[in-house]
Amino acid sequence: MPPFLRGLGLGLSLIVAIGPQNAFVLRQGLARRWALLAALACALCDTALITLGVLGVGGLLARHPALVTAGTLLGAAFLTWYGLRSLRAALNPGHAGLHAAPDGAVTAPARVIGTAAAFSLLNPHALLDTVVLIGGASAGLSGSGRTAFLLGTVLASWGWFFTLAVAGRALAPVMAHPQAWRVLDLLIGATLLMTAAGLLTTAGLLTTAGLGHGL
Repeated sequence: MPPFLRGLGLGLSLIVAIGPQNAFVLRQGLARRWALLAALACALCDTALITLGVLGVGGLLARHPALVTAGTLLGAAFLTWYGLRSLRAALNPGHAGLHAAPDGAVTAPARVIGTAAAFSLLNPHALLDTVVLIGGASAGLSGSGRTAFLLGTVLASWGWFFTLAVAGRALAPVMAHPQAWRVLDLLIGATLLMTAAGLLTTAGLLTTAGLGHGL
């Protein structure tokens, strides 16, 4: 398979799974509030991470598990905070937050960019997918092949996030009822908290593994 198609297929297989970035872009699309900006911010962050991975940063992180563990704990804390925020919005819609709309979407452009960047850069799962897995998959390529692989994975990220933003806007009429937003908030909150729990479990395993090898 050509490197470009390999990169495109791998990128889609990793990014389509439900996660914090997808949930955030979808929420902004459903609320019709800066959805394209959210998609752009997520796509730019992914592009930077994928590029770093293909250029070999994934190998550096693999040699320093303490950095991975620290990032995992920081990411878990952020995801827990945002997950609890989503659950609170579902249980008490009147307290969605200073910078949020009644439906819980972020309304300030600067906050949209900051939140998207946090979901992208403080989410160890995203870092693992973009930097380590994609970087490792490109290790056997060189020259034009590596460039084509990089372009394929980047295209997958951009295409998916903007498709999600546009789809969210199209589905907005379905979310006209407050009860629908409460259900979405519950699903997003549960997803983020489960992701955070998984990250903490991973951090514990990494620590155990490190101690077992005398690191």
